[in-house]
Amino acid sequence: MVRLFVFLAAVQLVLFVLALISSLSADRVRTMPRALWVLVILVIPLLGPIAYAVWGRPRRPAPQDRPIRRQPRPASPDDDPDFLRGMDSEQSRRDRDLLAQWEREMRGEED
Repeated sequence: MVRLFVFLAAVQLVLFVLALISSLSADRVRTMPRALWVLVILVIPLLGPIAYAVWGRPRRPAPQDRPIRRQPRPASPDDDPDFLRGMDSEQSRRDRDLLAQWEREMRGEED
């Protein structure tokens, strides 16, 4: 029986902390002013955080309200066209020219 009380006390503490943080960090709360929600959470031990979770937390926007992404983000650099375009930069051209020059010199020495 003592374990049950300890468990319920821990649950109450977690709900209290989560509701308090959520109410203080939310941009807007529903049905009552923020200060009143904080007071309800502080004064009514278990029912205050539960009431805030049910009636006070702001609702998430509906899926149709969220902006639609037209293009998915690249999963890796190989999928990113900007990265691939940058691969063919002036430095890489100079590196290819230097490599070709070295190959010509090596072929010239072997002949």
